Amino acid sequence: MTKRILLLLLLMLAVVAQAQPLGSIPYKSFYPGNLWFDTDGNIINAHGGGVMCHDGRYYWYGEHKGEHSNSALVGVTCYSSTDLMNWHNEGIALSVSDDPQSPITRGCILERPKVIRCASTGKFVMYFHLELKGRGYAAANVGIAVADSPTGPFTFVSNGRVNAGIWPLNMTEEQQTSTENLKGLESWSKEWVRVIADGYYNRRDHNDGQMARDMTLYVDDDGRAYHIFASEENMTIQIAELSDDCLGYTGRYVRVDAAGQNEAPAIFKKDGTYYMITSGCTGWAPNAARLLTASSIFGPWTRHDNPCRGKGADLTFQSQSTYILPVGDGFIFMADRWNPDNPIDGRYMWLPIEWEDGLPVLRMTKRWNLENK
Repeated sequence: MTKRILLLLLLMLAVVAQAQPLGSIPYKSFYPGNLWFDTDGNIINAHGGGVMCHDGRYYWYGEHKGEHSNSALVGVTCYSSTDLMNWHNEGIALSVSDDPQSPITRGCILERPKVIRCASTGKFVMYFHLELKGRGYAAANVGIAVADSPTGPFTFVSNGRVNAGIWPLNMTEEQQTSTENLKGLESWSKEWVRVIADGYYNRRDHNDGQMARDMTLYVDDDGRAYHIFASEENMTIQIAELSDDCLGYTGRYVRVDAAGQNEAPAIFKKDGTYYMITSGCTGWAPNAARLLTASSIFGPWTRHDNPCRGKGADLTFQSQSTYILPVGDGFIFMADRWNPDNPIDGRYMWLPIEWEDGLPVLRMTKRWNLENK
């Protein structure tokens, strides 16, 4: 009996050893959905994040979460790596403030930080979705911070709504001047959706600026940068061109998939075509991903079916998109498995993007590496 138990224990240890490294043992593969440890043996705490490559090193920025709250109590974390699997903790890149008057005071909501290097200034610029403390999700602001080094410290610069007083490039004069509203319309009726698609929320927010929630940043081949975000009560994605210093906007922006109810945008470009993967709006619960394509960053964008394949595809394998990272000739889909009851235990779902009939697809796998993707 003792020998049988010993053999069983040895077999279990062997299975665990093959499943994923523990603690500070170097990774040689990705293990989507499993606990992911940094080089110090601590669980990586970088949720809703994005990755930037600079001078041959990757930098992963994300939300620092605790066990009991999704509010920002620490700030934005930064990790660095040369192989995308083994990450060194670089500390807090942007700290929340102890000043109760600061927009990023401790206890605010600070989500989905993304960092780019501004081509004209050489500065590292961080954008994030910011909700002011005590206001729930009513502010729908974008926050901006800047640093001289990819690891920070980042200095908070500004926050607010986007493109106040400016109409989208793809909104007609008739839509701009329309007086239609939602009064008396049943939610989700055809007429209700049509009025929203026609620009109701955009008109409502025209003077104060457009709402900006779930977001990402994208730098195109020509060096021009864009802020891509869920807007208009999360009913419409907007793509806004950034100014040369990347600290504001040029005023050129478009509405994408109007009234399509998208959030969590992640974008990449291949062979002249832009691809965007988003999710529906179901709070912390997962849903089926969406795919949009365009031949120009400003569209028009075409919506396609769910890009996920196989078991769990209808819920994006229990995850939600946050970023798409180009690596060599391929791309890595980055997503989060949220855990609102224990936010720090949210898991990371990194999957290789595959291709099927000329469109990107995602398949769940327990283990993969850059060589066999």
